[in-house]
Amino acid sequence: MSRQVFLYDPPDRFVAGTVGLPGRRSFFLQATAAGRTTSVALEKAQVEALAERIDELLDEVVRRTGGSASVPAVAPPELHDTEPLQTPVEEEFRVGTMALAWDGDEERLVVEAQALVELEADSEEEFAEAEERLLRDDEHGPPMLRVRLSGTMGRAFAKRALEVVNAGRPPCPLCSLPLDPEGHVCPRQNGYRRSPA
Repeated sequence: MSRQVFLYDPPDRFVAGTVGLPGRRSFFLQATAAGRTTSVALEKAQVEALAERIDELLDEVVRRTGGSASVPAVAPPELHDTEPLQTPVEEEFRVGTMALAWDGDEERLVVEAQALVELEADSEEEFAEAEERLLRDDEHGPPMLRVRLSGTMGRAFAKRALEVVNAGRPPCPLCSLPLDPEGHVCPRQNGYRRSPA
């Protein structure tokens, strides 16, 4: 069976968003163009890492090109997207591996999110070989979302993604663990329940 690639070049919209209440949120990447939408599920830490890495990559592009690439230093306010994910949110797959690249010829950021795959191996060498095969752009590989963005859209994606990550439960002022609406057992208070403010 051929690999299913959900290609958006460019998308009308590419955002990170959530479904559910803080503490029980599910995170998604969602790309939309020409009346079609693709949503893929991933972990909060993956969203944060992707946003941070996009900003780092775009900073490096600006540094290497001396500012000649069409990449703004920060996300333009007119691209700030606060709208929720398009519904219904139908998960195509759960993300395992992600990759980023800069296409200097077309001045495009390339974001790839590949489906999570269980690797079976009897040794470290077999595992490394299986992982290497998985990372190749094989026509029989797992499903993949591939999005090609301008530097401006990349900055806007990263800004929103970090806002989404930080919009969860507030941290406990004593231990920095997330507070549930009912409070939490704080290790800094010897196991006594700490209520939210």
